[in-house]
Amino acid sequence: MPVSSYQHLNSASSLVTPYEQVRAGFVALALEKNRKATPYVEEAKALKALASQAQRPAELLTLTEIRPAILTAAGVSEKAAGHLTDKDKTNAIQGLIENFLEPAGQDFIDELVYRFLLTRGDSLGGKMRNAAGFLAERKLSRMLIATLSIAGKPFSWLDSKSRQWITGDKDNADIEFRFRGLHWTSARGSRLLIYNLTVPIVQKNVDLCLFDAAPKDLQLGRNESSCHYRPEKYVALGELKGGIDPAGADEHWKTANSALERIRTAFAYEGFNPKTFFIGAAIAKSMAQEIYNQLKKGSLANAANLTDEAQLIAVCQWLTEL
Repeated sequence: MPVSSYQHLNSASSLVTPYEQVRAGFVALALEKNRKATPYVEEAKALKALASQAQRPAELLTLTEIRPAILTAAGVSEKAAGHLTDKDKTNAIQGLIENFLEPAGQDFIDELVYRFLLTRGDSLGGKMRNAAGFLAERKLSRMLIATLSIAGKPFSWLDSKSRQWITGDKDNADIEFRFRGLHWTSARGSRLLIYNLTVPIVQKNVDLCLFDAAPKDLQLGRNESSCHYRPEKYVALGELKGGIDPAGADEHWKTANSALERIRTAFAYEGFNPKTFFIGAAIAKSMAQEIYNQLKKGSLANAANLTDEAQLIAVCQWLTEL
C-alpha cells in the first residue's frame, strides 16, 4: 500500500526553509556558477594567447581565426552576430579598436580579454537564471533513483539528448545531468515520470507529469496517440521550484499555485482528477501555511521542502508507489 500523502509533515512550520539550508543553497549556486564559467575562462586564456600575435590593435583585423571572439569582445553576442553582415561585423570590430583598444596602449590585449569576458558573462547570466531549476531537477532525479534502487525496483531513464530510453544503472553518477524522464513498475502498474512537458489539456508546460504508461506510449511532440494527449493516463502532476532566495519565495509559490489550480480546473472539466503536488526549495512561513491548508483540504495531494532530505524521500516514495 502507498504511504499516506503527507505524514512526513507535522505542521506548516515543517515546510519552512531554515536559514542553514538557504545558506547552503546559495553556496551550491555559487559552485554551479563557477563550474559553468570554466569554459569561458578557458576561452579567454586561449584568446589572450592567440591575440598576442598582434603588435598593434589594428592587426587584430587580420587574425581571422579569432574573429568571432574579437566580435564578442566588441559586445556582439552570438545571437546578434547571426543577423549581421560581414561589413557590419568589421565595423563593430573597428569601433572596438578605435574607441577602447587603441586608448589602452600596450595593455590592449588585456582590454580585449576583459571585454570578451564581459559579453560572455551576459551569456553565463542567462544560463544561471535556469541553474536553480536544473539543480532541483538533478536532486529530485537522484533521490527518485535512490528510492527505486533501495526498494529493488528496476528502472529505465530517458536521455534528454538522444531521446532514447536507457536501462537504469543505480551506480551511474551522471544520469541526472541528461535526465528527462524515468520509468518503473509499481504495484499499480507501469509508471512514467516526465519533466517539463507541455500538457495539451492545460496548454501549458508542467514541471512533472506522472503517467500510467510505458515508454512506448510516449511520443514527445504533437503526436495525438501519445499518452500525454490522453487525460485518463495522468496519475499526478507537480510543480518543482528550485529557487533558494527567500525574497522570491512567495512569487515562486504564486506561480506554482496558479499552475496547479489551472491543472486541476482543466482536468476536472474533462471529468478527471489526477493528484497534484508541490516541491520547493525556498518556502516562507506564510506560503507554508497556505500549502499545509491545501494538504488538509485535499486540493494538494503532497508537498515537500526540497532542502529537507526526509521530506524529499517521503515524496519520492509516495510517487514511486502511486
